[in-house]
Amino acid sequence: MKILLIEDEEGLILTLTDRLRSEGFEVVSASEGKSGFELALTGAFDLMILDLMLPNMNGYDICRDLRQNGITAPILMLTAKGETIDKVLGLKLGADDYLTKPFEMMELLARVEALLRRSPGGSNGRSASKLSFGDVTVDLKRAEVTKAGVTVELSAMEFKLLQFLMENRGAVHSRDKLLDEVWGYDAMPTTRTVDVHVAWLRQKLEDNPKRPRFIHTVHGIGYKFVD
Repeated sequence: MKILLIEDEEGLILTLTDRLRSEGFEVVSASEGKSGFELALTGAFDLMILDLMLPNMNGYDICRDLRQNGITAPILMLTAKGETIDKVLGLKLGADDYLTKPFEMMELLARVEALLRRSPGGSNGRSASKLSFGDVTVDLKRAEVTKAGVTVELSAMEFKLLQFLMENRGAVHSRDKLLDEVWGYDAMPTTRTVDVHVAWLRQKLEDNPKRPRFIHTVHGIGYKFVD
């Protein structure tokens, strides 16, 4: 697996590169935003670790522009900011997960492995080819989604969340269960990761996101998919 690290702290670059390589990953690094963005645009990476505050181009802009250019590889965003709004904005722009500095190396490795295991390009062992609802078609093998014949760009974790919900139609899932099944770890109870991803799936796929027909909220519990 090939990882792109976009980070401007030299010490952290060395530490993360050494540890990731010791775990068997191939690591390429960039120490400023524009060069990191250009590397990421090649589509040659299985996952990107992206710092928020970077010279020349910040992590928010990189994340947004990569998604707009069709790059769907998982993005793990690193931020020194602890405000919830910063994390939510990163998720809205296409990041799949985030870690607030300082963090434990074991947690970063767990998140990296979970994102890779659950990304559309990963070997998840599923044999189904296509799923559909309404005018939406989901091609699991190609990791492509179309609505009324028009391609819809989803991030890696948006795709995996949609796939999980569709493959478990009618069942009610708590946020903790979705975090465990889709992201692969238990998050703090205050996390809005699931809510943000559900909101963006509705925005992209529902005819009326404020009155969703397919992705329903079960108040006090979580979400379910109905068609």
